[in-house]
Amino acid sequence: MPAANDLRKGQVIKFNGEPHLIMETQHRTPGNLRAFVQVKMRNLRYGKSLEQRFNSPDPVEVLPTDRRTLEFSYADRENFTFMDPETFESFELSAVMIGDAKNYLVANGKAEVLFINEAPVTIDLPSTVTLKVVESADGVKGDTASNVQKPATCETGLVVQVPLFIKAGELIKVSTADASYLGRA
Repeated sequence: MPAANDLRKGQVIKFNGEPHLIMETQHRTPGNLRAFVQVKMRNLRYGKSLEQRFNSPDPVEVLPTDRRTLEFSYADRENFTFMDPETFESFELSAVMIGDAKNYLVANGKAEVLFINEAPVTIDLPSTVTLKVVESADGVKGDTASNVQKPATCETGLVVQVPLFIKAGELIKVSTADASYLGRA
C-alpha cells in the first residue's frame, strides 16, 4: 500500500470502510514535529466533505478507479441512465449520486463518470453546458440603464439570471460551478 505522502488530488482512497475522493492535499512539516499530510476529501457514498491528517509514512489503501466519458440518455423517477458511446453499454446512476448535476444534464450531453470496481460512483460535468431557454419574461422597454437581469427557466428546470435581450427558445451557455449565465451559444 502506498504511504500518505504519495496521495494526490483525484485519487480515491478507502477511509473508515468508505470510498473517499481526494480534493486537496498539503504536505506539512511544522517546526520540530513530524511531517504529516492534511487531506480534504469527499465521501462518495454520502457526499459529505471532511479534512483528515495522516502521518507521512502511514499506509493508505488507494482504490483502483476508471474514468469514462458517457452520454446522458434519459431520466426516470429515481435513476439517470447513461450510455457508453463506444460499447453502447448503459449505466444507471441514482438521483442521490447525481445530486445538483441533474440541472445540467440534457439528452446526448457528455459527462465524465468515475467507476470503482466497474460500478459508477460519481459524475463530473464539463465547466460549461449549453441549455435552451424555455421560459423568460419580456424585458421592459427603456430598462437598459445598467446590467439589468431577469430570471429565465431552462429546459432542465434550472433558473438562471440572464440579460434582458434573451428570449425563450434561445441557447445559452451556463457555468456548472455556480449556475451563472456566460453568454449565447
